[in-house]
Amino acid sequence: MKKNKNYVDLKDQPVPEGQHLLEVDDLKMYFHTEDGVVRAVDGVSYTLDRGETLGVVGESGSGKSVTAMTIMGLISMPPGKIEGGDVRYRGRSILEMTEEEMQHIRGNDIAMIFQDPMTSLNPVYKIGKQVGEGLRLHRGYSKQEALKRATELLDLVGIPEPEKRVNEYPHQFSGGMRQRVMIAMALACDPDILIADEPTTALDVTIQAQIIELMQEMQEKNGNAIIMITHDLGVVADMADKIMVMYAGRPVEFGTADEIFYESRHPYTWGLIRSIPEQAIDEKKPLTPIHGNPPSLMNLPQGCVFSPRCPYATDKCRKQRPERVVTESGHYSACHYSGDPEFLKNAPETSRTRKDSEKGGEA
Repeated sequence: MKKNKNYVDLKDQPVPEGQHLLEVDDLKMYFHTEDGVVRAVDGVSYTLDRGETLGVVGESGSGKSVTAMTIMGLISMPPGKIEGGDVRYRGRSILEMTEEEMQHIRGNDIAMIFQDPMTSLNPVYKIGKQVGEGLRLHRGYSKQEALKRATELLDLVGIPEPEKRVNEYPHQFSGGMRQRVMIAMALACDPDILIADEPTTALDVTIQAQIIELMQEMQEKNGNAIIMITHDLGVVADMADKIMVMYAGRPVEFGTADEIFYESRHPYTWGLIRSIPEQAIDEKKPLTPIHGNPPSLMNLPQGCVFSPRCPYATDKCRKQRPERVVTESGHYSACHYSGDPEFLKNAPETSRTRKDSEKGGEA
């Protein structure tokens, strides 16, 4: 794609009054296959502003990555089809943009760190060329300018000897170093929004902490918004401002990080909290797994989609789809019993500890 000199960079445009940097409004993305309709994303809504971090959490198949790929315009249609909703970036609908407009958005305004850096990086091209590609496409850099900036970016993300490593190939980098290269590529054009799809998968805990710390440092410096996609609530515990918990293509709970960890209201969120290893080690208790498997997205259960695996499910749960119960702060949960104080006593200790301490303080 040649740089279009007539294209107006949306990053240079102010966010319209009363709107957010990114607005996802009741998004529905279905896949139409020979075997049936896969409801991969079924009613996702959230907003994001500069400097904010949104954690999107759930098991594999919950629709986290498909939501991100839809925002990036990377879903093939067909078989994919947007059945409803909208995605607005700085007030403009991404879903109504042409492919040429989306090519300007991708990597420049909204960038993505893909899940597996070994398959995302091209094995036959040197790292410097791959990191600098976006700069040549979006900023019109020459080869020499792009290579120089690529070297600076490698240094910025903590890769030693960047002048040497910029001329090496992906197979010459460790897993953690490849992930840093992916971050350098995503940050090359100073995007407004950085989508990180499981950026710490398959990395040891030390490298995970380094990657998360690096992303936070970059955010503090550049002010970009981050969407952190993960299956592990522990990964977003210290970095997310807001958290959306997804299950079977649907958001089942949404709130601030404190609300999700200390005031959670959905049994699926409770299961994820109880599955965090650090909690089990600290309290010397065995992990409590969520029994069973997520349902087929082509054959969702009647009523609440989590009811077949929920230890608290009733006949009402199995027959009737729950509506969202929303608090004054905007914290919502898609559970019939989210507003029942007796039911909420089943929440894990983390969700009750602060409440109990606050009561003790008041007393």
